[in-house]
Formats: sequence, C-alpha cells, structure tokens
Amino acid sequence: MQGDATELTAAIRHGSLSAAEAMQAAIAMAARQEPLGAIAYLDRAMGLASAHDRDRERRIAPDRFSARPFAGVPTLAKDLGGPFRGLPVTAGSRLFERKGGDADSDLASRFRDAGFCPFGLTTSPEFGLSLTSEPAIGPVCRNPLDPARTAGGSSGGAAAAVAAGIVAIAHATDAGGSIRVPAACCGLVGLKPTRGAIPGGPSFGNHLGGIASELAVCRSVRDTALIFSRLSGNSRGPVPDPLPAEIDGGRLRIGLLTDTGPVHPTEGSRLAAVEDAARILQRDGHVILPLAWAEFEWSVAASSRAFADIVSVNLSALIETAGLEESRAEPLTQAFAARGRALSATMLWNTLHDAVLVSHAFWALFDKVDCILMPMLASAPLAIGSFPSDHADTYLHLERMAAFAPLACLANISGFPALTLPFGQDEHAMPLPVQLMMPMGHERRLLSLAARLEAEARWQHRFPVAGLP
Repeated sequence: MQGDATELTAAIRHGSLSAAEAMQAAIAMAARQEPLGAIAYLDRAMGLASAHDRDRERRIAPDRFSARPFAGVPTLAKDLGGPFRGLPVTAGSRLFERKGGDADSDLASRFRDAGFCPFGLTTSPEFGLSLTSEPAIGPVCRNPLDPARTAGGSSGGAAAAVAAGIVAIAHATDAGGSIRVPAACCGLVGLKPTRGAIPGGPSFGNHLGGIASELAVCRSVRDTALIFSRLSGNSRGPVPDPLPAEIDGGRLRIGLLTDTGPVHPTEGSRLAAVEDAARILQRDGHVILPLAWAEFEWSVAASSRAFADIVSVNLSALIETAGLEESRAEPLTQAFAARGRALSATMLWNTLHDAVLVSHAFWALFDKVDCILMPMLASAPLAIGSFPSDHADTYLHLERMAAFAPLACLANISGFPALTLPFGQDEHAMPLPVQLMMPMGHERRLLSLAARLEAEARWQHRFPVAGLP
C-alpha cells in the first residue's frame, strides 16, 4: 500500500516517530515535490508548532492523545472552502489577499480535534470552476503519476499532495466532482458524503445551495471510513447509518451502468474496469442488474444545468456582496459571473425544481437497486492546459468538463453519497477508477463495499508517505 494516515498515526502513537519528525518529513517532501505545484501556501512554523503541541500532549495527557484517531498526522487544507485559522484562503484568485483567517470553520475544528496538524493550503482553480487546478495566480498543479497530465480539480492540489506522499490525507471539497475527479486522476479514494452529513458552519453553511460537500482525499478506504466517522454529524455524534457496515453474506442489488451516452462516451479500458469490479461483486454473491443510459440521461443533463446555474449565481452574488473587483478575475470567472447575473428568477426556479426531481429520480432508482456501480472518468487524466480559463465561453468549458467526467454532478445535485477508488491501471500506468453510489446516509455500507474492491489490490501507490519507510 506504501502507507496511509492510519499507518502514520500508529507510528507516532507507538513512538517510532514523533509528530514533529512527521511534520519535518512532510515539509521536506513538500520542498522536493515543489515542481508538482500541489501546494499554494506553506507555513512551516504553524506546522511545527502544531506538531510540538501533539508531542507535548502525548507526554502529559496520553489519554487525550490516544483519543485522537489521527494524532500528530500532518495535513493540508484546500485553498477553497471552510477556513482553517491562520491559513490565508484565496480561492485560487487574485481577488483575495493572502491573509490568515481569524477562526476555524466547524469542520476545521474537527480536523484539529481529530489530531491533524495543518501546515499549508493546496492548489485550487479560481473559485473551483474547473476539473483541473491551474489558477492564473499559480502554481500549476501536475499529476505525480505523470507531470504532463492534470491532477484534476478542483481539489487537484490536495490529490497531488496525497498521491506524492507529502501528506497521507488532505482536506478537499466537492460541488461537481471536485473530491472524486482528482482522487480518480491520482489513484486515491474520494468520498462525496451525503448532503448535510458534514458540518458547514459557522459561516460556511449552505454553500452553493447545498450541492457542495467537504471531506478529504485519502490513500485507503480505511482512512476514508475513519475520517468520515470522526468529522460527520452534529455535536451529538456522527450521522446515524440505519444499516450495518457488514453485508453479512447478504446479497445486494447492484445496478451496473457502463454506458455514458453517445455525446460523452467512456473509453473501453475504463468501462472494462467497472465491468471487472461487477464480476468480483457478483462472484461474492451480489446480484448485478444492468442499467440503461436512458434511465440516467435526463438526470445527467439536469444535473449539469443545475451545477452551472447554481455556481454562476453564487459567484455573481459573492462578487457583488463582497464588493470584489471583478475585472481582476480570470476571463472565464468573469463570464460565469455575467452568466449568473443574466439568469432570471424564473430560470433559476426551474433549475432548482429540476434538481429536486433529480433527487426524486434517484430515490425511485434506489427502490430497485441498493448501489450503483459506474465510471468515474471517461478518459485518462488530460494534458495540462486542457481546461484553459483565458476565454469567456462558459458553454465550451462546461462541455469539456462533462466530456471528462460525465456522471460527476449526479451525486452533488441529488445529495446522495458517492465514492471513487482505483481498480487497476491502463497501458500508461494511470489509474482506472470506478464509482459507487448509494442512498443517503448509507456511507458505512458504501465504504464496506469499497473495502471489498480495494482488497483485490488492483492498485499500488507509487510514492511512500513522508515519515514512513
């Protein structure tokens, strides 16, 4: 496996590595991997201070230290999303100055309570508007598996940092595939949680009308399960899951979708990985039920429209409310803001109405299947420069993203949880990701099924985690 956050935590807890040594190793790896452009901002002093706090806690309050599932593990926040105290989020834009936030978001507080030691921000495209992470302000984020290719977006910097071993786990956000697409590009596990499962306050609530979720990109399903359990829910505890995590030998009805339509077809090798995963699950006794593109076509189109309209209106409102100098933004960002201003109330209402119908359609679909297995990406990660932002054609940009990840928006608009993990590699040694989707609140069962596929060991990380042998 080449290490994950759980293994790094064990090394720190057992004393073979201190939190400060883990942080020093992460900072050193960040310097070695600087050409990847994964990190937009690094605060060495912050990271070391946090790590020393964990080491001090281990000595004087070992029970409290042991209660933290990721005690002493270095991590990076995304340069977009709920703020982490002291880290100057700019959303990848020159419209904001790099000045540290005064307070943690609720989620950032939970990251710290879980024992993580943040020390920087990962690269994001301007306002998260792309499935690559190449903001005009820099740096250009590259895929550690092939630096000529994108690491995905908008959590591309997070995925590149984790895949390269700078950190074992990193904060990420997902409004239209932004956790899952980068994870798929870099051979990682990415979970977009159920809508409302992760706290969004105190000042980040209802971001993008509820289509955005926050969590992390991870190197293993066990890390994903542990961080979701620790970060989800309200003050009374994690989100309750009505189903047992274990399938107990029972059969699931797994809907298999291998057709993404004639407009945005998926390459054969990626479809073959999905079919191969289905065969494994069928061999375990689950029932595979083929699903037709016709059952998804309207929902895919409606989800793409909803994403575009909600993002556009949100961006135009943000620029107006915050009094930002829009002319300093990238041309594509300006075009999306203009698109938002041009949307009538009637058009926006129709979009929101269709988004509800997408959720309704998936509830109906989950009456006949327990899980959907489908492609995550239509092709291998694209070349750097494939999603330029120096133009004003929003339709062209949206089409390029839909062609790359045609099913990504479904989970965001419907609110259902979805997870991607690598299940093999193609002829260029790039990951072959698959995507699993389940009803709301069924993360434990979703993660259990993902762990079963991960156990096939179809993918190995190329880079060890900093601090581990």
